[in-house]
Amino acid sequence: MSGPGILTLGEAMGIFVADGIGTLESARGFTLGVAGAESNVAVGVARLGGAATWLGRIGPDAMGALIASRLRSFGVRTIAIPDDAFTGLMIRFQRSGQFIHADYHRSGSAGSRLTVADVPVAEIEAAGIVHVTGITTALSDTARAAVFHAVETARSAGVPVSVDVNYRSKLWSRFDAAPVLRDLVSRADVVFAGPDEAAIFVDSPDPVEGLAKLGPSEVVVKDGARGCVALIDGVRHEVPALPVTAVDPVGAGDAFVAGYLADRQTGAAALERLRTAIAAGAFAVTVPGDCEGLPTRADLAALSGGDINR
Repeated sequence: MSGPGILTLGEAMGIFVADGIGTLESARGFTLGVAGAESNVAVGVARLGGAATWLGRIGPDAMGALIASRLRSFGVRTIAIPDDAFTGLMIRFQRSGQFIHADYHRSGSAGSRLTVADVPVAEIEAAGIVHVTGITTALSDTARAAVFHAVETARSAGVPVSVDVNYRSKLWSRFDAAPVLRDLVSRADVVFAGPDEAAIFVDSPDPVEGLAKLGPSEVVVKDGARGCVALIDGVRHEVPALPVTAVDPVGAGDAFVAGYLADRQTGAAALERLRTAIAAGAFAVTVPGDCEGLPTRADLAALSGGDINR
């Protein structure tokens, strides 16, 4: 796809995923990959034929070089700002068939040192949509300032802003997160959240209505196996999940967001965007990895019998 695309910024990390199910001590091997909510969305959009740019800081280490190389290989325009701190790392293992455990090694990382000076004003003004997440606002004061600066730059230029709440309890408490996330969502045109995430800062029995009252014209509540509920330009939609065999649930939310934003780039109708999002999220859980197995349009067509919008 040519023309303005999605621009997103945040921390991309290396990830080691333990093979098999059990404790970390019982692992016999690890798979190396790339993780990060914003970079996952950029990859997902690119895989679906959209234009995507990711911006972030990486360290002077092999992991930083791998991230830049891997994202570019997926078709993501990558603005990797060199930093002298280490590149963030995640170690993940599946403790049981139901529970996944992740350890972050990102405090003081290159990605957490993102600053307002890193925000490219001209790039944002030329973007089709700017996408950010609550994760980056939790990493550091400077990263939080960079996110809000990017959002305000986009708003001033008339560029739509997309926010995925993406609350991470290992990064900050609900108490600390609530006012920041509420402020961020109030500046967005498009917002994605899970019901539990919305409850952090919205006091409403209906999370969709509660989020919409903060200002976004497109509100999408992702609810896993229950599908999604959305309020888009005043019209409410409910789309059920697709039945699939789950292999790895991690990354489904980012795939969902990528599906929605990729279709938004093409001017697809609201219901089509949501159905593509549902299909992308469903496909993501059928393959391992955070971004390596994100679907193409052909993958989605095959998943839904040739018509993802039926």
